[in-house]
Amino acid sequence: YQKRFEKGTINVFSAPFGYKLSSGSLIIDEIQAQIVKEIFEMFLNGIGYQRISEICQNKYSSYKDNFSYYGIRYILSNEKYIGDSKYQKTFTTNTLPYRKLPNKGELIQYYIQATHKSIISKEMFEKAQALIECRKHKNILSESPFSGKIICANCGTKYKRKCSGDKIYWVCRRHDNLAQLCTNKRIEEKFIRQSFIILHNKLLFNYKQILVPLQTSLQDLKLKKFSGNTNVMDIHKEIAKLKEQTHVLARLKTKGFLDEAKFIEQTTELTAKINKLQSELKKLTQSDDEDETLEQIEMLIDFFEKRDNPITEFEELAFESIVEKIVVINQHELEFHLIGGLKLKESI
Repeated sequence: YQKRFEKGTINVFSAPFGYKLSSGSLIIDEIQAQIVKEIFEMFLNGIGYQRISEICQNKYSSYKDNFSYYGIRYILSNEKYIGDSKYQKTFTTNTLPYRKLPNKGELIQYYIQATHKSIISKEMFEKAQALIECRKHKNILSESPFSGKIICANCGTKYKRKCSGDKIYWVCRRHDNLAQLCTNKRIEEKFIRQSFIILHNKLLFNYKQILVPLQTSLQDLKLKKFSGNTNVMDIHKEIAKLKEQTHVLARLKTKGFLDEAKFIEQTTELTAKINKLQSELKKLTQSDDEDETLEQIEMLIDFFEKRDNPITEFEELAFESIVEKIVVINQHELEFHLIGGLKLKESI
């Protein structure tokens, strides 16, 4: 058998769905071949194994036995449909009890091209294999930084991640179930990433004009509210002084005047003092929501203060540090909700 595999002279003893046997050769069965093409088209349009199985069993009941969940998976991964043949996919063990097992490298496999006529194109088959590989890593996909953070502005539903061909999309769950339920269409993930990169870089160049005045206004409002309380005023002044020191240290480090070890040592000490003072302040003011908003704005300022250069590639940590959610206005516009309550729109 192995010598025949090497020469490619094996007679075929069974035909996969879509073909029929004629004198040891595979001949296309035109009716079944059309169904095979439909299965590949459905899969590449984002329909899963189980749903394809249900559609085919209902539509082509006479071939029902070929369309189990695993039957559909087998069809989509079978190289026979592009006219090629892979031999020794399985092997029989040499010891009792003899068992037929999938060949996972125990024996050499033989791949021979153009052994018979194809039903689908090589391009379509390769796209299907890329999508199968993508779905194998479904658990990894669910850990995307965008998971649970993309919301449809039209119906309020969370978006979910889907593979289609070799591309990854985010789609409104209601639209995905039935297009009439929501008009917001899917968005390719790379465009969401690009929009964040643009937003990040705009803020990096303009945070002093946008965030610092906002921080000052919030601090002024808070000071006016507790202006009669001298303890509150003194603590605010001390916190402001310490925070200015941390910003100075960040600038010195960025310009190369302060080494990493010294920077960490001094900022750790300042942060501990700030945290202690803020804890005292909360006890005195009891305005947690206002404090939280101000703290988050200060976190944003601190974040951009420490950034050296604009980004050219998507940075997951940067995204998770400053973005709470993304609202999809439509296919052409996203609204990023940042920490501190900021809402900034960005075109796709």
